[in-house]
Amino acid sequence: MQLLKDRIIQDGVGIGTEILKVDSFLNHQIDVELLDQIAQEFKRLFGDQNVNKILTIEASGIAIACITAMHFGNLPVVFAKKTSPNTMTDEFYGAEVKSFTKGTVSIARVAKKYLQKGDRVLIVDDFLAHGEAAFGMADLVRQAGGKVVGIGAVIEKQFQGGAKKLRKESYRVESLAVIKSIKDGNIEFL
Repeated sequence: MQLLKDRIIQDGVGIGTEILKVDSFLNHQIDVELLDQIAQEFKRLFGDQNVNKILTIEASGIAIACITAMHFGNLPVVFAKKTSPNTMTDEFYGAEVKSFTKGTVSIARVAKKYLQKGDRVLIVDDFLAHGEAAFGMADLVRQAGGKVVGIGAVIEKQFQGGAKKLRKESYRVESLAVIKSIKDGNIEFL
């Protein structure tokens, strides 16, 4: 998606060889018009999959999932929580998720009433790096008896291998901008 690549070049910041900072438009401050274009692209890519729910993980994926849901006819958006709030009194599905950016491991949780057998779920998130969050969300869908019909990443860091691992497990992965490498602040696209 050229619009997204242009924005990454304009406002993204490469840090070291692993980190791409896009907080000025995607995951701290949000450019809603850009997010709308991203959502339209996810609709174009997955619109034929009979999606009935969109799943993401808190927090950066929520805005992306919500706008994407509007383009799919206002589907429900479910987001996995990384903590166990006092309000989550119902039974839940849980999957371990490692964050390489934060250096933490958490249990992603979704109340059982929000993911059900037969659901056709599109997973969306801001980044796809090692694939841990996507695998965790896919596991939540599996536990519920649903089917992951696709995984949409706004930005894929190809050099970290997550998409390759997901595709090896037969998941359909579509990334809107694929980063080949980050070196000395320079961002190279595939």
